[in-house]
Amino acid sequence: MSGNRVRRLLLVRHCQASGQLPDDTLTETGFSQAEALADFLSGRRIDAAVSSAFKRARQTIEPFAASTGLTVRVDTRLNERKLSDGPLDNWREVIRASFDDLDTRAPGGESGREALERAWACLNELLDSGYSLPIAVTHGNLMSLVLSSLDPSFGYKGWESLSNPDVYLLQETEDGRLAFERLWK
Repeated sequence: MSGNRVRRLLLVRHCQASGQLPDDTLTETGFSQAEALADFLSGRRIDAAVSSAFKRARQTIEPFAASTGLTVRVDTRLNERKLSDGPLDNWREVIRASFDDLDTRAPGGESGREALERAWACLNELLDSGYSLPIAVTHGNLMSLVLSSLDPSFGYKGWESLSNPDVYLLQETEDGRLAFERLWK
């Protein structure tokens, strides 16, 4: 552990969205979920908020930020993994293969390893920042790659089990490694 302070953060998947493009917004249900998420987070001492640049991620955290006065910083390292240059008929197979081989990539896409490197660069900065409980809002594929890097058994099945929204606590254990726990039910 780092001194007496336990390194920890909340990793959040965005609420229900109207699509997968960077400017796609939350659905009506997604906006309601964002309000419910703000209520869920309200009892926690969150002292920093960082979001993917994608509109659906920013809209997910806005109700909480508005209720607490927190400023949400945008960090493109939390953006969803780019699977390819265009639509893929076999996108689920590409995602599944990524958990077994981090170097799997579709034409024009980003490998799981590349996505993980940028995600962990952001998350480690947050973990080492001195914040008590920062929150990072991201996307399903990137989130599941991060969780699988901590526990490979999470994998594709874990990705399939994610909800919109979803909330995981990442926390340093006594032996200095990071573990995670799902908080959203």
